[in-house]
Amino acid sequence: MRDVVVAGGGPAGLAVALGCARAGLDVVVCEKRAGVIDKACGEGLMPGAVRALAALGVDPPGHPINGITYRQGATVAHAAFRDGAGRGVRRTVLHDALRAEVARHGVPVLTRPVAGIVQHTDHVRVGDLRARYLVAADGLHSSLRGEVGLAVDGGRGAPRWGLRRHYAVRPFSDSVEVTWAEHSEAYVTPIAEDTIGVAVLSSVRGGFADQLAAFPELAARLAGAPPASAVRGAGPLRQRTSGRVAGRVLLVGDAAGYIDALTGEGLALSLTAAAELVRCLSADRPGDYDRAWAGTSRRSRWLTSGLLWTRGRPALARRVVPLAARAPRVFSLAVDQLAR
Repeated sequence: MRDVVVAGGGPAGLAVALGCARAGLDVVVCEKRAGVIDKACGEGLMPGAVRALAALGVDPPGHPINGITYRQGATVAHAAFRDGAGRGVRRTVLHDALRAEVARHGVPVLTRPVAGIVQHTDHVRVGDLRARYLVAADGLHSSLRGEVGLAVDGGRGAPRWGLRRHYAVRPFSDSVEVTWAEHSEAYVTPIAEDTIGVAVLSSVRGGFADQLAAFPELAARLAGAPPASAVRGAGPLRQRTSGRVAGRVLLVGDAAGYIDALTGEGLALSLTAAAELVRCLSADRPGDYDRAWAGTSRRSRWLTSGLLWTRGRPALARRVVPLAARAPRVFSLAVDQLAR
């Protein structure tokens, strides 16, 4: 019998597997998708995420990010990171780096789905695998979350979706540039010397070209730039849970519940939560994880929920960037909180 089975081979699942291996736990990863895993995301790692990866021995190549810039028409607000640089890293590159470190630690990665969970007093069984614990890291629309009874239907506010595409063009700056429109935001992230990622989050559904049309200045800057990837999408983004622990099953990453990608710190939160989960399992105290997750995610949840509440009120949303420009110290403080 193993100590831990991790269901899901994305960044959160691989971070848990690495943490477990480094803690001396016998761990295996199950991922139904073969090869490199891609995902629609902004791909900007906050400084806290860069440090969390370094603690796992992972240092993926990418483009330095030194701050966040908000744009709305001619109004611009900028805040530099105060405690180290972030990094723009293409998701496939990040996955390669994590998988390489997992392999270096001798952690098996099995190409198989996980379903049919059977819990016992001292272990959990999935198929022919038995382990003391099962970690569900199977993403935004986690099936295991529902299987163990932790999914909560519905959510407040309009549903939101995300789309992402890469372009072969030199980065516009060394910041993540966020442009606000009436119903959406566009995120431009430098990920290499010759590549940027463009992600759009919106409460209005539509194709990438239609979404980009809401940002005429950005569309003009991208005119003629060759796409460097296909369009990928995700959503609806908000996913609610009643908790993160069900017996010997623990949720991590997007499977643990998700509010929105608006603040861009989802990966940093996943890595921090993964470290807390490993600490709880190492101490054989899974019940501590829910409180640990709540503590590590509290700041992120408050900031994201507050900004999303504002986004849902058009009169207030139109004032976010002007206010950030007029109060640079407040904007810098908010960015500093996100960057940790």
